[in-house]
Amino acid sequence: MGKTEILQQWLDKGRDDLRVAEYLSKMHHPTPDEIICFHCQQSAEKYLKGFLFSLDIEPEKTHDLEYLLELCQKYNSEFSILLSYVDILNRYAVSPRYPNELEITNEDMKIALSYAKNIQEFVMKIFNDTVQETVKH
Repeated sequence: MGKTEILQQWLDKGRDDLRVAEYLSKMHHPTPDEIICFHCQQSAEKYLKGFLFSLDIEPEKTHDLEYLLELCQKYNSEFSILLSYVDILNRYAVSPRYPNELEITNEDMKIALSYAKNIQEFVMKIFNDTVQETVKH
């Protein structure tokens, strides 16, 4: 499998995690806030890892969004605008998977969805800008 196909898989998995989170937020009442927040974290993780992979950096097997963001910032300082998003989403990597680890409210879930969407849009804009810049030259 080539680099383009693997990169597409990272982006598809990120998109799918976000789609699952959005679906659960709209179709289930009461909403499973913990599961939605987990999928938001997973979506952000996959988009950041996809960006790193696009630079020929094999992403580590980590769920630490702050660490991944630091790596991304080394190659593109614009990623710094995502710091507040990953700070919040990072707490949903493991804790929501276990009982009584973290109390998550419906408002937390809505914020997580918003932040995951913002990360998706940011990373996809970086990819789109890169493609357009390549076409110009």
